[in-house]
Amino acid sequence: MKSADIAPFFATLKAANPQPTTELEYTSVFELLVAVLLSAQATDVSVNKATRRLFPVANTPAKMLALGLEGLEAYIKTIGLYRTKAKNLLATCQILVEQHNGQVPRTREALEALPGVGRKTANVVLNSAFGEATIAVDTHIFRMVNRTGLAPGKTPLEAERKLLKRIPPEYLVDAHHWLILHGRYVCLARKPLCWQCAVAPWCDYNPKTPAPPA
Repeated sequence: MKSADIAPFFATLKAANPQPTTELEYTSVFELLVAVLLSAQATDVSVNKATRRLFPVANTPAKMLALGLEGLEAYIKTIGLYRTKAKNLLATCQILVEQHNGQVPRTREALEALPGVGRKTANVVLNSAFGEATIAVDTHIFRMVNRTGLAPGKTPLEAERKLLKRIPPEYLVDAHHWLILHGRYVCLARKPLCWQCAVAPWCDYNPKTPAPPA
């Protein structure tokens, strides 16, 4: 994608969705951290179904620790890899209580030191909770930035670094949400909906998917 095309690309996404946000449901930074940790290799829909039951009874690290492993597993067993996620979540809660006064830390280093929290999860928390200009390159974004030519990369980290350099500063804080939503609902993996795509004029993908027959 030409550099001159990037600003209109994001201006169009912004016009369609001026205040984008994550589809994960949360009411605190801790709840966001939990939801993102649980969402690895799982859909936001499945996570939201589980956390609607979990958060009313355990919305702090101390309350979650009080559930114990079996208690926590009972709430999240509908989510993929729930046993591993439950262990990581409780270990994370222990660290939050012992080292951070029960609060979610605001630095990447401290976040990535938490069990089950990698770069992608840290980026989501830094962006959605603290308003930092970070981009969590998940499968949707990785596919889309390679397909469109926005930030081609062989790895998510390479794509992330290119995105941070190429996206104009005024769009950077919200770019993560615009890209993931566009990849989730328009720039689909098997067949992108090019005929419905508002940013198709600036996209390098070719040939564009034609509209299905009427």
